[in-house]
Amino acid sequence: MSELASALASEEQKLLACIHCGLCLEACPTYVLTGDENDGPRGRLYLMRAVGEGRIKNTSEAFQRHIDRCLGCRACESVCPAGVEYGELLEASRSELLSASPKRGLVYGGLRLMLRHIWSRSNRLKALFLLARWIRDSGVAKLLLKAGIPAKLSSRVAFGLALLESSRVKAFPVDLAKPATLAQAPVPSAKAKVSLFTGCVTAGLFSRVNEATRRVLKVNGYRVDVPETQVCCGALHAHAGDLEGARKLARQNISAFQSKDGPIITNAGGCGAMLVSYGHLLAGNEPFSEPARKFSGRITDISQQLNFPGLVQGLCVGSEQVTYDASCHLLYGQKAGEAPLNVLGSVPNLNFVPLAGAERCCGGAGVYNLLEREMSTGVLTEKLAAIKNSGATVLATGNAGCQMQIAAGALMANLQLRTCHPVEILDESYRRAGFYSESED
Repeated sequence: MSELASALASEEQKLLACIHCGLCLEACPTYVLTGDENDGPRGRLYLMRAVGEGRIKNTSEAFQRHIDRCLGCRACESVCPAGVEYGELLEASRSELLSASPKRGLVYGGLRLMLRHIWSRSNRLKALFLLARWIRDSGVAKLLLKAGIPAKLSSRVAFGLALLESSRVKAFPVDLAKPATLAQAPVPSAKAKVSLFTGCVTAGLFSRVNEATRRVLKVNGYRVDVPETQVCCGALHAHAGDLEGARKLARQNISAFQSKDGPIITNAGGCGAMLVSYGHLLAGNEPFSEPARKFSGRITDISQQLNFPGLVQGLCVGSEQVTYDASCHLLYGQKAGEAPLNVLGSVPNLNFVPLAGAERCCGGAGVYNLLEREMSTGVLTEKLAAIKNSGATVLATGNAGCQMQIAAGALMANLQLRTCHPVEILDESYRRAGFYSESED
C-alpha cells in the first residue's frame, strides 16, 4: 500500500464526516490568493482521494500542480469540524508524487541532491553553512544584491541571496546591548534538566537564537543539555515527499536524546512540528515506534516552556514598536498560540502593536519560497502590507524560516524592518537588567 493510500485509509472516517462547510477555504492562503477550488484544502483532498481510489493517475498534471502549490501551513486543520489531519495527507501525497515521477530540471534535481547527500550528512551540512556564513558575513551577498546581478540571472537566485543577507541583521546590535541599569541578578530555584534541539538552519545561520535560548533558560533556573549527535529534524525531507529520508533522521534524533531527561526544547516552529510528528512518522517502525511516541511527547517550544507565573522580569528594551507574526507550524502544529505573546508580554513596557493577519502564512514554508516564487510572493506581499500598516520596526516570529522570509521581503521592498525571535527580546531585557556576565554575552 502506498503512503497516500495508507494515509487516506487512516483518515477515512474523518474524510467521510466532511460537511463541505468551506471553512477551510477562507483559512487557506493559496485559495484566498487564486480563488481556485483546487488550490484549497477541499479541492486537494478530492484530488488525493481520486488518486488513492485510482480514478486519476498519480502522474496527473492537476494532482501535481495543486499539491505542489500547497504551502503546508495547516491552517485548515484548525477550522475543520471533522478534524482531518491534512498535513499528514499532504506529505503522503508528495511522497506519492516523488515516487511516481520525480520532477526534472536543475532546481528540483539540486533539491533532491541537497536533501540526499548534504542535509542528511551533518558534517557536510555544517560545511555548507560555514560557506553560507562566509558569503553573508564577508559582504558578498550584500554586494551582489546591491549590484543587481542575481536579479538578472534568476528571481530565485536573487531571493535566495536576500534570505541569506537577511539572516545577518540583528534586532539588537551588540554595541547597543549594554546593561542600562544594573539589577540584582535573580537566584533561580533548581529545576529539572531540559535538552535543546538546535536545528540545522537555526544553528547554521541563527546561532544567536540558540545562545539566547540557553541564557534565558539558565536565568529561569533550568540546566540545559545540548546533545552533540542530534541532526536535522527532517522537515525539508518530509515536505519534499522523501519520507524515508525523514525517518532516517528521526531515528538518529531519537537515539541522540534517549539518554537525556526532561523536555526537549525547540525554538523553531517548523522543527517543533516535525519533531512532534515522529510518533506518527515512525508508527509501526519497530523498534522505534514506542520511543518515537515518547520522544514526540517531550517536545515543547521555548515559549511554552517559559509560559508560567513567576517568569523572571528584566528591563524595558526601548521604545520602538514591536509586533509578532505567528509561525504556522508553531501555531497549528504545536498549538502554541498564546505562549509567544505571553513571553513578549513579560517584557516590561514593551511597545507592542498587534499585526492584522498574524495567524496567516508568510509564504516561506521551507523552500517553497524558492520553488513556487509567484505564489510565495503573492502571500508575502499581503504580509508585508500588514506589517507596514502596523507601524512596527521590529517583528518577532518563532521560526527561522519565517524570520528570513519576512526579512528578505522587507529588504527587497525597502521596508525598514528588523526581525528576531521572541526569546531574543526577553534575552535583551535580561541583558539590560545586568543579569549576564561578560562570559555569557
